[in-house]
Amino acid sequence: MQYICNPVRVNYRYQFQNSADVPGELKICREAADPSMIYFKGRYYIFASMTLGVWVSDDLVNWENHRLPDELPLYSYAPDVRVRREWAYYCASAGWGVCDRWRTRDILNGPWEKIPGSFPFWDPNLFFDDDGRVYFYWGSSPDEPIWGVELDPVTLVPVCEKKGLVYGRPFEIGWERMGDNGRVMPKEAEEVYGRFLELARTEEDPMGSFTGPEQEMIRLVLDTRPFIEGVWMDKHCGKYYLQYSAPGTQFNTYSDGVYVSESPLGPFRLAGNNPYSYKPGGFMPGAGHGSTMQDRQGNWWHAATTVISVQHAFERRVGIWPAGFDADGELFCNQRYGDWPVAVSGLRQDPWRDPEWMLLSVRKKAEASSYLEGCGPEKGISENIREWWSPAEAASGDPRSEWLSVDLGRVFTVHAVQVNFADPKLRIKSPVDLGPDLYARYIDEKVYETQWKLEGSRNGADWFVIEDKTDAVTDLSHDLVVREEGFLARYIRIGGMKVPYGQLPCVSGLRVFGLGDGPVPGVPEYEAERISAVDMTVDIKEQDDTLGYNILFGSSPEKLYHSYMVFRAGEQRVGALIKGREYYVRVDAFNESGIREGTVRKVK
Repeated sequence: MQYICNPVRVNYRYQFQNSADVPGELKICREAADPSMIYFKGRYYIFASMTLGVWVSDDLVNWENHRLPDELPLYSYAPDVRVRREWAYYCASAGWGVCDRWRTRDILNGPWEKIPGSFPFWDPNLFFDDDGRVYFYWGSSPDEPIWGVELDPVTLVPVCEKKGLVYGRPFEIGWERMGDNGRVMPKEAEEVYGRFLELARTEEDPMGSFTGPEQEMIRLVLDTRPFIEGVWMDKHCGKYYLQYSAPGTQFNTYSDGVYVSESPLGPFRLAGNNPYSYKPGGFMPGAGHGSTMQDRQGNWWHAATTVISVQHAFERRVGIWPAGFDADGELFCNQRYGDWPVAVSGLRQDPWRDPEWMLLSVRKKAEASSYLEGCGPEKGISENIREWWSPAEAASGDPRSEWLSVDLGRVFTVHAVQVNFADPKLRIKSPVDLGPDLYARYIDEKVYETQWKLEGSRNGADWFVIEDKTDAVTDLSHDLVVREEGFLARYIRIGGMKVPYGQLPCVSGLRVFGLGDGPVPGVPEYEAERISAVDMTVDIKEQDDTLGYNILFGSSPEKLYHSYMVFRAGEQRVGALIKGREYYVRVDAFNESGIREGTVRKVK
């Protein structure tokens, strides 16, 4: 059996970008986002923003990054790729200039045939209907909708006027609100415009010094209405599923919603299950701006953007989750344990199966060779990718001598360890001169090495090697080691580390999975209360035998499709409800030995 554990295990490239916030400052981070995942001629492909290439796999588990030709707009966001018979069609965003398209019969070897464009767009999605007609969708804005238009099937030029299909409704759709956990209420358009005019009048930084596109970007930054963007269309059983994302890529609630219609250009109605891709909690939050496809066995999968957003708002990764349609035609995505190992059998499989192995490392004791203040060893096992353990700079002249270990508390059967490296604020120069352009960036395509050695011990004194990658020639900042047969260990230690640019090796997640032989938690006690049309609170009573909780909710006791994983009891606000709809909640508890399902309740 093979396993995936989000984020996707592939080399994420570094990019250097002039800061739009602090003049003269350089922003450096890894980025990949906005994935278009397709099945084409027997292989799987993921096209993601700012990768300079395409990720290729034969099994959805093992991915390789292949460089694409420079004739494609590789520095443009949201690459869209769709399949029509023997052709793969490619385009990407260029909101202030006409966007061309390309197509090829061979993604890796080309050639790519250019199809001249006729208008600008952002966050595109091309859709080939089964009757031979072609449609196109696009949009990324707080004040414009998702647009749709029919295209000529040969020239791909519009044959009708564009039509607004989906508009933001943040006062009715809770998860569309900006901010982590949807805490930012939208401003009215008039208030945003007034603030923009105030900035334009300041003498210290006159708005007139910026170009038209730069002024538009500044106005959008001031806006607290959600970005309605990231469209993707699928057809299932005669219905059209128009998927879109909101509220913004830097928030833990970045999600994918869906509207449904019997026609490719609507009218569309908000589906019963919304958002269908929603992952605000756990180690790796975020699940927006994605794509949905079937594998060769007929299983549905959803790929989407996950969030770090520490060194840059666009510091992001890509995740993949089981998806599908229920008996009533509702599109869903299972993200309950969405950053734990998931088996990929190569056969038809149940998208709602529970994980085989439990998380063993959270809330345990961690030690390290040294650490910087504020980046102690506990940060390396906290189940929060936005923080990390860092060794002290002056502790050693050799980063390979630094180490981080976790004490699981007792001996467990360990089956998998995920190793995650973070990027602190890098103080290095760009390999190329970026000049003064506010949006200038450079993606470093040099292949670096991320190296380490993983060891285990039963007693903390006698160590054995689990995996030795001290000579690796790959750059996998998120790596997974699997031992299906399992091994006994109480302590897990990572050392011998080397990471790109000679930086200190910072670990955001030394995550250990396996099984204990003790009892599962008791049935959790909780109260759920609706505090507004779009918000509820879930207050969980603490249990001694529990490592974490999963708040499940949905439109009926049988459709608890949404989930929010937390690692502490107490009150948790959930701001993802839709005005006028009823909700049911269940809180599950988990520990090293398994999951205890809670009791379903209707939200008061």
